[in-house]
Amino acid sequence: MKYYLAIDIGASSGRHIVGWAENGEIRTKEVYRFPNGVAEKDGHLTWDTDALLGHVRTGIEEALKEFPRIESLSVDTWGVDYVLMRGDQEVVPCYAYRDSRTEAVIPETHGKMAFSELYRRTGIQFQPFNTIYQLYADKLAGRLEGVTDFLMIPEYLMYKLCGVKSHEYTNATTGGMVSAETGAFDPEIIRALELPEHLFQPLQQPGTVIGEYRGIRVMLCATHDTGSAVEGIPMEGNELYISSGTWSLLGVKTAKPLTDADSEAANYSNEGGVGYNRYQKNLMGMWLVNRLRSELCPEKPWDEITAEAEEKQFDHLVDVNDSVFLAPDSMKTAFDFKLPHPPKCEAGYFRCAYRSLADGYRQAIDEIEKNTGVCYRKLYIVGGGAKNRFLNRLTEEATGKEVIALPIEATALGNLKIQIEKGGKEA
Repeated sequence: MKYYLAIDIGASSGRHIVGWAENGEIRTKEVYRFPNGVAEKDGHLTWDTDALLGHVRTGIEEALKEFPRIESLSVDTWGVDYVLMRGDQEVVPCYAYRDSRTEAVIPETHGKMAFSELYRRTGIQFQPFNTIYQLYADKLAGRLEGVTDFLMIPEYLMYKLCGVKSHEYTNATTGGMVSAETGAFDPEIIRALELPEHLFQPLQQPGTVIGEYRGIRVMLCATHDTGSAVEGIPMEGNELYISSGTWSLLGVKTAKPLTDADSEAANYSNEGGVGYNRYQKNLMGMWLVNRLRSELCPEKPWDEITAEAEEKQFDHLVDVNDSVFLAPDSMKTAFDFKLPHPPKCEAGYFRCAYRSLADGYRQAIDEIEKNTGVCYRKLYIVGGGAKNRFLNRLTEEATGKEVIALPIEATALGNLKIQIEKGGKEA
């Protein structure tokens, strides 16, 4: 039996999952889990990369205790964030995407190249945290002086394991600087923003072996977690999907990017997949209810929260993608600000959040079907949010689609699938 290790790290937790092929299916066993989260430092939101790396190594040790021979490993994380390097030295801090440092530079960035032109070139939806704005903020702050590399978070972690700096395609596309036509960094964008051209190295595809750690091959999966999650969905045909976690990534596979005016107006992204394009939209996800719970009832079990929300009659909705919900000091206050009158009890806030999420999914699906010219029948939901039966029912009612909820570790499964199927072509 050949064993493989997926290291899947999200914004709130990470996990090490060993997988192997058996009777035509991928079997898995979780061997390590650890917490993650942003930390505030000097008024900014940052990632503790030292802690992340420590957990990555500890988890590998735990995997080796039970599975002494592992063929390969790979790391996937959220997109857009990166570590700047001066040779082998990190530039600290490592900023988190929810930090507000990009807000001031977005107008100047668009002054260098209008967003309509950026979208035409990349097909990437506007998000204030896209890598393009983060790098431009670094440039203006002088943080790029002497920098030799920028490594996306999974690239950085794998570099610290095997000593090789890599640049993986699916994660690079999240940042807003990869050409939708060529699949490489767009030199016109880089020149327009006067970013150091040497930072933008050729992109490598999932399945590429980049090095070795303790006798284990280090391989690139689809290092953007949604790219791996879509690979991990046991989908019949080509249907809609939601990777439901902190964010809800809702989309569909297409043969090529759609960068037309309607897609721009709907703020849809075209992100790299494994041999296909992911036409999808970032929607605020379980972040809303996770923050409400931590603020209003941190000790209450989720089944009680959803049961109470189901019973209430508070039926006002909010726009879940409003920037007020991105990183508020108080999620309750953010809801109060956007509602005509606040709920009278905590269950009303959760009901509003769940119903608003389902309505956001409905609107996004309407846009997909209009822009692709295809009517889809099914909606696959994977990730932590797939376990929420109340939200699944609301989504089915709102969208009119057959909801297939798969509470599986789809991202880890996709990570493992790539390792097993690709077998690893040497870099």
